[in-house]
Amino acid sequence: MYVEAKRGKSRELWKFHGGLHLPEHKDISLTRPAQQTSLPKRLVLPLHQHIGVPAQPLIEVGQHVLKGQKIADASTPVTAPLHAPTSGTVVEIGDHPIPHPSGLPGQCIVIEPDGRDEWSELPLPITDYLSADTKTLRERIRESGIVGMGGATFPSAVKLNPGKPIKTLIINGAECEPYITCDDRLMQDDPQRVMAGVRILQHMLQSEECLIAIEDNKSEAILALHNLVQDDEPIEVIRIPTLYPSGGEKQLIRILTGREVPSSGLPAQVDVICHNVATAAAIADAVLEGKPLISRLVTITGEGIREPGNFQAMIGTPASELIAQAGGYQNNPQQLIMGGPMMGFDLATDAIPITKGSNCLLCPTSEELPRPEAAQACIRCGRCADVCPANLLPQQMYWYSRAKDLEKVQDYNLFDCIECGCCSHVCPSHIPLVQYYRFAKHESWAQEQERRESEHAKQRHDARVARLERLEAARKARLRKKKEALDKKPPAKKAAKPEATDKESKQAAIEAAMKRAAEKKAKQQAQPKNTENLTPDQQAKIEAVEQRRKATQESTPEHETEQQS
Repeated sequence: MYVEAKRGKSRELWKFHGGLHLPEHKDISLTRPAQQTSLPKRLVLPLHQHIGVPAQPLIEVGQHVLKGQKIADASTPVTAPLHAPTSGTVVEIGDHPIPHPSGLPGQCIVIEPDGRDEWSELPLPITDYLSADTKTLRERIRESGIVGMGGATFPSAVKLNPGKPIKTLIINGAECEPYITCDDRLMQDDPQRVMAGVRILQHMLQSEECLIAIEDNKSEAILALHNLVQDDEPIEVIRIPTLYPSGGEKQLIRILTGREVPSSGLPAQVDVICHNVATAAAIADAVLEGKPLISRLVTITGEGIREPGNFQAMIGTPASELIAQAGGYQNNPQQLIMGGPMMGFDLATDAIPITKGSNCLLCPTSEELPRPEAAQACIRCGRCADVCPANLLPQQMYWYSRAKDLEKVQDYNLFDCIECGCCSHVCPSHIPLVQYYRFAKHESWAQEQERRESEHAKQRHDARVARLERLEAARKARLRKKKEALDKKPPAKKAAKPEATDKESKQAAIEAAMKRAAEKKAKQQAQPKNTENLTPDQQAKIEAVEQRRKATQESTPEHETEQQS
């Protein structure tokens, strides 16, 4: 337990389990103030620079954009918009190498600067933020694309909506990992911005107290912020012991309050919210000036860098250009690390762009940071458990991760691991323990995603079956109703069969023809009129006609006579 004195009062500090005292190597990059980088030739902006749903492009290839213009966004709550760091032309939207341990490419927007650095129209500053509605301030922070800049990259607007009263606001200025000094440099060079952001956060959360935690190896930063705190403010600058990883969220809460965040829980459950000092400065820019997050301070360090220092770099600047502005490489460096030596990861190329969560580019030599030796068998010494700041059982997690028994490794609170690397650092067998935990986490997330997709597919199938059953039931109901309506009608007379009707019509035609033939025959046999008082010549002509008619009738068959009639 420690005691921190402030203005005649004492604050009790607690210890967390484990931790390490590591060589700091911070003086390498603290010899001069932060420098402004020149405009890069190209900016490569990954669409996924935060925890949550990736942003989607709002622009097209060939479109001209202005500095600060929103170029990507998503409609879901857990996301962060992306803005153009300078004016220029969008030349490509496609896959490019991005800073990720997997080394896989990601979707990016590529902008070719026009050199004018022309701003777009910015939202009006909210200078009187004390009179502003919290929802308005939160929306401004969200629209400015601000995320946690200490490395977690969780969207800050979501974090500022805890849904319950918060007792303690913690501003994290610990910066506990070796080599990294960007937060220290920010607090020394621009403490007014940091304090302005702290006051905005304090106003939004209305917390009872605000604690700015800084490790005791940063005396100048502590003094710079301490001098800006007014006597009537519920804000304290707390000097905490230098111990890695004191900057971990749960570890810092333990140091300052003595409270333990539940396993797989959130700080809000113990009435605490944590924000990084760089995040606070970005919030001040967004609220007081209307500027979105388009640049950040990055530490370029290591014995492989000719002129180490801290550089204000545009988001999307390739690491190669930053290193060139730091004097370039020297001493034949063996690797390039994004982040610090404990929690950082190797980069396959220096074409990787700077993102919102990129706080350091470390370029060590082989003597400065030797490659780990080949892993050997675990000797069950227990040193990993002794230094674990999350008070876990790394050895058991290792065995189950190696066996791909994901359910069992989760029983040992896998997701409470902060991947600080303390266990790997002290392992005498040189086992890359953190890599096993990362593998187990990603496999667990993949299985959970597969389970969700399967459940979603099942729900869609069940919904389709239910819909088809409803349609079939409705069809049967219509048929039943129609049948009932037909049963109520009186029976209709049966229509004559078509075959019988045809036969009757033929028979009637035959009878009519026979009748006509009989009538004609009767007429022919009737006594002709005007046959009296005929001359012999007339009588002879009549007899001749009668003889011809008789001869004709005898030579014509009866059925032809009927047809002719």
